[in-house]
Amino acid sequence: MPTSAIRLVRFAGRFLLALAAVTMLVVVFLALTALTDGAGSGLAAWLTTLGVGAVLAMWLGRRRTWPARLVPFLPVVVAAALTASVCIPTVPTARRYPPALPFVATQHWSLATGSRVAVYHYPPANPGTRHPIPLVYLNGGPVRGISVLDHRFLQLLARQGYDVYAYEQAGGGRSDLLPMGQYTISRPVRDLAAFVDRLNKGKVDILGFSSGGAMLTRALADPGVAARLHRAIIAEPGPMDGPTARVAGHKGRKSARGLAPAMTGPRSTHVPRYAVAFGLMRLGLLTPDTGLIGQAEGDNAFTAADLGSDTASAYCARDAHRIPAEDTAQNFSFSPAASLRIQQTVKDSPSIATHLRRSRTPAMLMIAECSSQVRQWETTVLANAPAVQRTQYMPGVGHHMWNGLDDNNDRAVAVITAFLQGKPAPLPNYPTRDEIPAFLRDHK
Repeated sequence: MPTSAIRLVRFAGRFLLALAAVTMLVVVFLALTALTDGAGSGLAAWLTTLGVGAVLAMWLGRRRTWPARLVPFLPVVVAAALTASVCIPTVPTARRYPPALPFVATQHWSLATGSRVAVYHYPPANPGTRHPIPLVYLNGGPVRGISVLDHRFLQLLARQGYDVYAYEQAGGGRSDLLPMGQYTISRPVRDLAAFVDRLNKGKVDILGFSSGGAMLTRALADPGVAARLHRAIIAEPGPMDGPTARVAGHKGRKSARGLAPAMTGPRSTHVPRYAVAFGLMRLGLLTPDTGLIGQAEGDNAFTAADLGSDTASAYCARDAHRIPAEDTAQNFSFSPAASLRIQQTVKDSPSIATHLRRSRTPAMLMIAECSSQVRQWETTVLANAPAVQRTQYMPGVGHHMWNGLDDNNDRAVAVITAFLQGKPAPLPNYPTRDEIPAFLRDHK
């Protein structure tokens, strides 16, 4: 073999060994990050990895001449540079709240629970048709700001004569953060009761969407909270308790997930620090209270594009190429760590079915044709809540039922207002409790 070829083979071999060493050190860093829960912004894992690499490099170079002893340190330097990027914040570590909305004033209410929440009020646009009972909106998330799309829908309800209030959960949107340990599924239920008391207008009607619907379901199972509610609308709820969250089931008809164009815009997950932090948190290898990134930093970093195909999953397949912009970059707010923490407390919670069966607050369930929710999350509410007086199966829409497309908003308003006013439903009462087995079989 020619000398040049031999040199090339040796170089390739050394390069591969160096690459393997870099990879090994990166894996060690990630493992130590998980083991230390990201202590010290990842510096504990980084310094330990650097020390291990330096010791190994010295051992490998112990029999070499002085200049050659430095060669084993090259993979250590490269790995140190790569992993150092995980330890350095690229966004402010103090919470940056979204700017004020131009079309509604933001109030801040301090609740008896200790939460300080951002509140939005849409008074009846036509006082002549004003309805006497306030309507309170609980948005989805959990721990996500109210989108501009939802604000527009609330304005539409106000134009129907409703006195509409909405507030963002503690930690979401313009509301103040909580210590991570206080994010539990019971906290927003207690906040709801405290909010109604702070409103001081007697009983209220509640519209709860997605995780807000799950929170409303749990509120109905709590006699003390349910006593403050006049009527409840549970729209596309998430799992209400641990047993429900563990149910393996199917979803609605095909959504736009995998069909819609990829979301554009900056992604925090393109930055090594946040890709590692959010990735390991999602895998359960870092706790939501990780020392790698603080709650405020994570909130500041997370963008709408980071939701990926989750947004598309809220629309029917037929709408894949006309999904509306749900929010603006300035208004978007989501707390991934707090959201994971609340979801875990739902999974860990005992059944509320027995308590829910005792509820007497009149309720309505709304189910979307192309729902991205597990069907049993929705039908479990219907099966265990005798106070659910009607179910409205909404054809032609996905999880985000009021989305500004076609007449979807008007149809949702018609369903909601008919129930609140005790008028006949615009759609058949479907499914009923007896029809749940057939519904689960036929609508998938």
